Amino acid sequence: MKKDTRLEVIKMIVSSQEVMTQEELLSELAKAGFPSTQGTVSRDLRQLRIGKGINEAGHLIYMLPEQRRYQRVSDTHMTVQQMNRLGAVAVKFSQNIAVIQTPPGHASHVAYDIDKANIPDILGTIAGDDTIFIVLAEGADRPTVLDSLSSVVPTTGEA
Repeated sequence: MKKDTRLEVIKMIVSSQEVMTQEELLSELAKAGFPSTQGTVSRDLRQLRIGKGINEAGHLIYMLPEQRRYQRVSDTHMTVQQMNRLGAVAVKFSQNIAVIQTPPGHASHVAYDIDKANIPDILGTIAGDDTIFIVLAEGADRPTVLDSLSSVVPTTGEA
């Protein structure tokens, strides 16, 4: 019964506070009367499917599965400065491929926005967690691509 209660306490802590590390979670559990080990907390997080997401300040925090849904860039109200601070600083080119770095967890929705923009010089995107590969049409003009991308995602230009 103690494990079930501990799991509920973990969910309460994660949903009510911004916990960034397992050490912080261990401390909060101890305060709640559930001293534990890092290994136990790690297994509990996995069982509860708790992962990390980005809060409004751009920090990675633990979130319940229903809280971690990707937010569209326009819905997060991230400024260019916030995106740059979090790592989306430039577009890099290599022949007909462009690469964009995003904050963790944001590549998928940024790639979706790029695909939906129907930019003629972009054939498609592939997104990971924080990286987007963009396949450019043959002979695509880089300044034109950068200009088109700037209407979809904030960038600081070509690296």
